[in-house]
Amino acid sequence: MSGTIAPAAGPQVAAPVSAATNSAKPRLNADFDTFLKLLTTQLKNQDPTKAMDAQQMTQQLVQFAGVEQQLAVNGNLERLIALQQGDQLVSAAPLMGRMIEVESDRLALQDGAAGLRLPIAGIARSARIEITDERGRVVRTAEQRLGPAAAEWRWDGTDSAGRKRGDGIFSVRVTGLGAQGEAVPIEATVLARATGIERRDNEVRLLMGGLGLPFAKLRSVTGS
Repeated sequence: MSGTIAPAAGPQVAAPVSAATNSAKPRLNADFDTFLKLLTTQLKNQDPTKAMDAQQMTQQLVQFAGVEQQLAVNGNLERLIALQQGDQLVSAAPLMGRMIEVESDRLALQDGAAGLRLPIAGIARSARIEITDERGRVVRTAEQRLGPAAAEWRWDGTDSAGRKRGDGIFSVRVTGLGAQGEAVPIEATVLARATGIERRDNEVRLLMGGLGLPFAKLRSVTGS
């Protein structure tokens, strides 16, 4: 046999570990067991005049130890994140049934009503509001004058033809209009009633009817 030992199959560098920590751990253990078997076999059968390179053996042992440590750290982080998300679920419970303000380009028509919060007047003197359905068709347009305080705009669920639309999710685009009617960027937020909370895809989401948004999109709790 030669004076060196080939690395066992498996991880070769301490690469970042994802949510597959639980499945990666058994593979690491199997790779390490294979490495030890190869090492033991080679030590028993090596040529005394061509002894194994101790430095290379040490490097491989350190490599396995490093990957194992990284898996352990990743597992601890996942548990901490899960605990944090659990705390968010509990802390969000008092929001249920209350009106909240969120960042979104979609709004939920709930019980035939939806709303927006518009900014104070500045360069933009008014806001043009355009609501579209899931097919991109314009359902309703409106224009709201801006003043010295933030204003709320309410939609009663009727379209431009006066027909009542059913509850659901609609896209909304708000454009500011300057003194000469020129388009000016403005920020508007969505007002909706919180109806639930869930944990999905490693994030906590607030539910407002059929609309679900990350908890981080919450701007304020506006009322009961």
